[in-house]
Amino acid sequence: MPALDVETVLAEASAGFAAKRPKTRAMHARASEVMPGGNTRTVLFTAPFPLRVEKAEGATITDIDGHSYLDLLGEYSAGIYGHSHPRIIAAAKAALDNGLNYGAHHEGEVKLAEVITRRFNMDLVRFTNSGTEANMMALAAARCFTGRAKIMPMDGGYHGGTLYFSHGASPVNAPFDCVMGQYNDVAATRALIAANAADLAAVILEPMLGGGGGISASGEFLTMLREETSKRGIVLIFDEVMTSRLHPGGLSAKLGIEPDLKTLGKYVGGGMSFGAFGGSRDIMALFDPTSPTALPHAGTFNNNTLTMNVGHVAMTEIYTPEACEALNARGDRLRERLNDLFMRYQVKMKAMGQGSMIVIHPMAGEINSPHDIEHTDKRLRQLLFLDLLEQGIYVAERGFMALSLMVTDADCDRVLGAVEAYITRQRELLV
Repeated sequence: MPALDVETVLAEASAGFAAKRPKTRAMHARASEVMPGGNTRTVLFTAPFPLRVEKAEGATITDIDGHSYLDLLGEYSAGIYGHSHPRIIAAAKAALDNGLNYGAHHEGEVKLAEVITRRFNMDLVRFTNSGTEANMMALAAARCFTGRAKIMPMDGGYHGGTLYFSHGASPVNAPFDCVMGQYNDVAATRALIAANAADLAAVILEPMLGGGGGISASGEFLTMLREETSKRGIVLIFDEVMTSRLHPGGLSAKLGIEPDLKTLGKYVGGGMSFGAFGGSRDIMALFDPTSPTALPHAGTFNNNTLTMNVGHVAMTEIYTPEACEALNARGDRLRERLNDLFMRYQVKMKAMGQGSMIVIHPMAGEINSPHDIEHTDKRLRQLLFLDLLEQGIYVAERGFMALSLMVTDADCDRVLGAVEAYITRQRELLV
């Protein structure tokens, strides 16, 4: 029997995917006539062409060719409530009944701000429409507060469509003067902070890289950042757009390390467009419009009634601290079982992440920084993605999963079985 070849196996999987989805292929051709590559959100594009979903309910999505999938992508963390949660629908309808766009302040924004500041330990908060906007505004606040120009993101980090630092800075990034920190490298990053302290306004990072492979920052690294930024007057920003879901008070609360500013997004708005930045009263007071020197912060939909009201219901009635703890415990169990499976079969696969966020990498060994996963075989990532689709399970092509509250223990058993079936078929490529 000839040896398996990853190119051949991947080509067969891609052809099989395409053959079963004629309507999806036709829709992609139609989309390509009016959008570049048929796409308006880069991360959703997958070869040979992406899924086109027709409907969703609970933890299930169904494509336009009638194939249904267990949704483990969870809208990259925004879909924590599953699809069509009845309480979310009721809250959205209630908001619509009272009017969608007021062009004025209203109680809904106050109620949501009260919940968020208490839960995530912020003095003051302001709302935006996305995590990208939240991070942009937090960095602007830090630069104005310190009077310095440079920022330090982490090499391999991601903070939105204009703050993308994987494989170097994106050409569409905002034109910040950046000093690239090295994630989890205490000595190198400490030296960089010291060398640039006079010009450095902010250090920004995710305490676990959601977009960068599910890699957690070490306690030693975060402690160093907190100490160095504090003594040098640099604003420390934790991007908790994703990681706030990992503990009732956010990952910073779990770790016991408080930044000066935090950013939020994704699920906090109940599945609606949402972002927020907040923290230290001294910094956030820069936006107080009663001050003659207040910084402007515009946004037509910052306090839209739909997000404000649905977000309040979502955070007070659905994603309660108890629900948060239960969901993350379920994710931890699944990750541990996956890694046990990889060890049992002795394959080069590893599940990273924390709690309800899981990333499967086609490699073994220690993973402490984005550099450790930089040269993994992307073809094996694609192959796992297509194989799981064939078994009715939807994850991100890069192996990312964000469990929703609708995902059950039985669903996790199904995932484990599907991954084991993949390993059994393709083990020759994975050892």
